[in-house]
Amino acid sequence: MNIIIDPDQIESYREKYTVLELDTIRVIPGNTEVTAYCVVETIPIMELPLTESKTNLHNNLLINYRKRDWNYCHQALEHLIGSWNKELDSFYDDIRNRVNTYMETDPGPEWDGVIEKHTA
Repeated sequence: MNIIIDPDQIESYREKYTVLELDTIRVIPGNTEVTAYCVVETIPIMELPLTESKTNLHNNLLINYRKRDWNYCHQALEHLIGSWNKELDSFYDDIRNRVNTYMETDPGPEWDGVIEKHTA
């Protein structure tokens, strides 16, 4: 799996591969936002008929994550973990850990689903 952060490259990769959005990162200082995407190059032949539905489920996971629909996220993750030749499982585990944390401690009204990274 490769990660892309250059939005100009996304469409050219989509011509040959499945491209999935990952996280949006806000770099502080400067409040510059970049969105990371992954390029899934290898999909097991048995999963090819499910590619479109899994892509939609992945996209809806991110939409509902940002809406704070934690229940939807848990249900979607149950279907997504193990997909994509398991290449995204660490990302899905991270999302599940965040969701579990947010279920216990509300992230607050300013939370927008963007991950903040501070640079020196």
